[in-house]
Amino acid sequence: MIDKTVKNAEAAVADVQDGMTIMFGGFGLCGIPENCINALVKKGVKNLTCISNNAGVDDFGIGLMLHQRQVKKMISSYVGENAEFERQLLSGELEVELIPQGTLATRCLAAGYGMPAIFTPAGVGTEVAEGKEIRNFNGKDYLMEMAFDADFAIVKAWKGDTAGNLVFRSTSRNFNPIMAMAGKITIAEVEELVEPGVLNPDHIHTPGIYVHRIFQGERYEKRIEQRTVRTQ
Repeated sequence: MIDKTVKNAEAAVADVQDGMTIMFGGFGLCGIPENCINALVKKGVKNLTCISNNAGVDDFGIGLMLHQRQVKKMISSYVGENAEFERQLLSGELEVELIPQGTLATRCLAAGYGMPAIFTPAGVGTEVAEGKEIRNFNGKDYLMEMAFDADFAIVKAWKGDTAGNLVFRSTSRNFNPIMAMAGKITIAEVEELVEPGVLNPDHIHTPGIYVHRIFQGERYEKRIEQRTVRTQ
């Protein structure tokens, strides 16, 4: 059995180069690959195209990369919590492709399944459809969306083994499993790394065949974007 472990985040992203396209798992700040994002900030790679449900917040997640001007283009569904993102978008410094969340997920799946494109009714008749092919099936228009083509997919799991099998916990699963399928090279950082055979096969969400590098992360903050409480 192949041991896919690497020493740390810095080793995992060592060959990420300027101009590459990278997928980042997570939803909001839930389940984001904190260690790898910090390593990319430290590495200083530039002109990246980032595919993520959101763009983090100003001082955490992908927001840290935006502050360092490392992101050339952002492909996302929601970006409302990041003032620096807004500033770069309005000033023309950042190219942005906003797409429906379901389309984001399905384009990830298409890449994982080896499909070149998918057809969806989402976005027909809106700005989302500009410049894209529309086909009619059974009297209804569908928009053709291309599968993503990412050099790396970087995900975060709860547990994993040295063969790359992953288990996600609760809502932190979100986009992580489908992005793990879709990258040419998939990097997984986990809270707990175990030997093969420790994980219950019935509990594995992402088989190791999709994962190329894995390491045990450290010092996870697991921030909440907006903490709300009610008075008693």
